[in-house]
Amino acid sequence: MSRPKRIALGGYVYHVLNRANGRLRIFRKDDDFLGFEQIMAERAERFCMRICGYGHL
Repeated sequence: MSRPKRIALGGYVYHVLNRANGRLRIFRKDDDFLGFEQIMAERAERFCMRICGYGHL
């Protein structure tokens, strides 16, 4: 069963993170990470979001 859809209001700062289960790697290859960055940039533009910063450990 999925959780209810969250409401995200505009004009607020949100802390968002991606984490795999059991400390597994999310990105297996450099190209996977580059693809993720491309999708993030496209969605930020599409939904008028500003990405203030991010890090990858």
